[in-house]
Amino acid sequence: MALLDLDALRRAPLATDPFSYVVVPGFLPRAAAAAVARDFPDISHPGLLPLEATAPGPAFSAMVKELTGLGLAACFAEKFGIDLAGRPTMVTVRGRTQARDGRIHTDSEAKLITALIYLNDEWESPGGRLRLLRGPDDLEDMVAEVVPALGTLVAFRRSQNSFHGHEPHIGVRRSVMINWMSSGLTAQRELMRHRLSAQAKKIFTP
Repeated sequence: MALLDLDALRRAPLATDPFSYVVVPGFLPRAAAAAVARDFPDISHPGLLPLEATAPGPAFSAMVKELTGLGLAACFAEKFGIDLAGRPTMVTVRGRTQARDGRIHTDSEAKLITALIYLNDEWESPGGRLRLLRGPDDLEDMVAEVVPALGTLVAFRRSQNSFHGHEPHIGVRRSVMINWMSSGLTAQRELMRHRLSAQAKKIFTP
């Protein structure tokens, strides 16, 4: 049985101002999301980790298989009007955030589409809520704020003005990110950068 609700993604409206994005609560239905969350890898330090640097359980691994399959790529290609045929994917995992995480940025040009699925049971903190922004200077100048609740998807097409960030949150904040990349070489470079960054944070974070 499929874990991802692709029909919910197809039905969700695409916003295009100031950049193209979609938000889908319940993209992972409740029961599936709970199973995936139980199998989330044990991560004790902040930073983005390459999937292969973690040890997820079977339900999480099954979700990743669907994330990297042709069905989701076809949905995003149709939703965002971009050809993703043959484009490599990069999957990274985050288990915790620290005070300096969430600073306003756009993703690197190597990324074509960014998609995040959140796997937090409850979210009461005012920090850690992803904000999609009109510009690079003000976290309050937002077009949408996404609570990182269990099973929620947010995805956007990378552009020069796809600014996003969040207020600081220190502690557990679980998410999995998949990117469709411009080439396999750029995917390898990005993974190496995340791997080195995660190793440094593991060493220097108390």
